[in-house]
Amino acid sequence: MSHTLPSALECLATIQHMLQNKRGMVFLDYDGTLTPIVERPEWAQLSQKMRDAVNQLSQRCDVAIVSGRDLQDIRNLVGIEGILYAGSHGFDISGPGGHLELEQGIDYLPALDRAETALTKQLAEVAGTQIERKRFAIAVHFRRADPADVSQIETIVDTILEKNPGLRKTGGKMIFELRPDIDWDKGKALRWILARLGMHDDEVLPIYIGDDLTDEDAFCELQKRGIAILVSDEQRLTAANYVLNDPLEVEQFLKRLKVNQNS
Repeated sequence: MSHTLPSALECLATIQHMLQNKRGMVFLDYDGTLTPIVERPEWAQLSQKMRDAVNQLSQRCDVAIVSGRDLQDIRNLVGIEGILYAGSHGFDISGPGGHLELEQGIDYLPALDRAETALTKQLAEVAGTQIERKRFAIAVHFRRADPADVSQIETIVDTILEKNPGLRKTGGKMIFELRPDIDWDKGKALRWILARLGMHDDEVLPIYIGDDLTDEDAFCELQKRGIAILVSDEQRLTAANYVLNDPLEVEQFLKRLKVNQNS
């Protein structure tokens, strides 16, 4: 794993060469990848230029949006027909090729409900926190909280986690998240999507672009079978092959990327 990566834009010719005689498919995270990171999740609106770039790309190859957001939320935000959407880190997938709602995840909904109630009560007095309930996860945002309160916030989350052993805690950019303790993540969702679409290793080159720690599972999945692109203007340990600095560079990359037509 490397934290010093070449630019995907500067290496576009190399990426294009790798795509020769391959069927391309592009997987895109949403927050921090297609939109800048903002203080509140509901403020992360897709620009028309980025929507056009994704839409035009979808005319050239298969496209999937893979997000921690709820499936319907991410569909509404992107608003492009004919592409695949994977919500809740891949627990809920819909689009060309079928629909998957991970059945095991449904069993954990009561535990998530209990945890949501407890978090709402115990974090009510901690200024700057925001609880975002998704179908298969609860995100505790603390971007607007006092940094001195983060330890207290995490202690509350950990205490509630201990009382709900069917859940697990994951991290992200200024969030703690509780999810079902199931061996499922964005990497496994990516694998399921490729299999469902009949994309075999010898004929397809998947490209995954994401910025968050949750995207590392997808990066690892593509170690020997695709291209992983980290969106970040800071160095960090990652399994990605290339880097783009921000969503503006993502937009440029998507517009310039030439891929084989849908088969």
